[in-house]
Amino acid sequence: MRRRVVITGMGVCAPNGIGLTDFAEAMALGKSGIRFQPELKELGFGCQIAAKPELNDELLTQYFTPLQLRGLSATGIMYGVIAGTDAWKDAGLTIAEKEQPNWDSGIIFGSGTLGVDKFREAIYQIDDKNVRRLGSTSVIQTMASGVSAYLGGILGCGNQVTTNSSACTTGTEGVLMGYERIASGQAERMLVGSCSDSGPYVWAGFDAMRILPRNYNENPEEASRPMSASAAGFVPGSGAGALVLESLESAQARGAKIYAEILGGSVNSGGQRGDGTMTAPNSEAVQRCISQAVAHAGIQNNDIDTINGHLTATSKDGLEIANWSAALNRSGSDFPYINSFKGLFGHCLSAAGSIECVAALLQFKKSQLFGNVNCTDIHPEITEIISPDRIPQKTILHQPTILAKASFGFGDVNACVIFKRFND
Repeated sequence: MRRRVVITGMGVCAPNGIGLTDFAEAMALGKSGIRFQPELKELGFGCQIAAKPELNDELLTQYFTPLQLRGLSATGIMYGVIAGTDAWKDAGLTIAEKEQPNWDSGIIFGSGTLGVDKFREAIYQIDDKNVRRLGSTSVIQTMASGVSAYLGGILGCGNQVTTNSSACTTGTEGVLMGYERIASGQAERMLVGSCSDSGPYVWAGFDAMRILPRNYNENPEEASRPMSASAAGFVPGSGAGALVLESLESAQARGAKIYAEILGGSVNSGGQRGDGTMTAPNSEAVQRCISQAVAHAGIQNNDIDTINGHLTATSKDGLEIANWSAALNRSGSDFPYINSFKGLFGHCLSAAGSIECVAALLQFKKSQLFGNVNCTDIHPEITEIISPDRIPQKTILHQPTILAKASFGFGDVNACVIFKRFND
């Protein structure tokens, strides 16, 4: 018999807010974290704006020991440890004693590229024949599972501790991986999340592909325009989001607060067949992913009242709306409310799904639907399918009951998770 799984803790390190309180306020007010980056101008980037959390030494010392900070340059690890540690504390959980790990708690914390700056440093040290100067942390900073390894040691988790990586789908996929482990009885709680490094060595490839907005360097807050007719490409971002998933029995036994329940979901790939490519989704696969998520959750299409889409502010936004409409067999005013958060903090790549899950779940707590900024000119391809009032531009009062959150990533990979308001 499968167990019910709920969310009991959340943490976030986002470009527009670090910590749940600041992040929730920024989301409700439409505060942007997209800024001009002088470094990108100096390097000759066409798009000279990006979104990254603003860290400082005082903040970092609250999460890392002086020894851990020595030589630490992997921003993704910094973001992930902040978000993950905060989620653990938000859930009211304690750190395991030094003598023995917590066998019932595990971690699935994803990443895309990790420790890129450390790789660059290593290349120069090796070329200069200064290998010994790399330091003892170069390996953990550059291995994909470095972030989960850091968190596993900090929290003392003794269940599965691992890292997943599936491009922009990483965070949402990780939620479903953690859900499955608890639902099947293999763990009581799982810290799930994802992170992405900051900096030109991560963002340069996208600038070279000319898929970033180049005409907004002087007004960065208006650059990311999901579902807009004037959308000119996604703004690169970074950060981390984290959620503590827990069996309902465990959460209730310790009197934990509950943000929402996970009903189920689906993960698939379009195989880069049909209209799917390395960078474009196979529409049939997207629709199947959504439909299978609904079926796995044990609900009907018309039960969904809220959608948080992937919606990156590219030419594919209209296609995504068409796929949602086809999968749910809903259109016009019957279509659920839908929003994209990338107008406020850009596309955070491998961290996107987890940060957006945190924001989506905050809407349950706040009884709000966060607005779609920079979407005054909804693309006509979209208004042909759904009514404009389904895409509120500012935050409105709205109590989600069942929310679908999806992510679609490079490599033609998809994930959709169904969240439900917890009321029993």
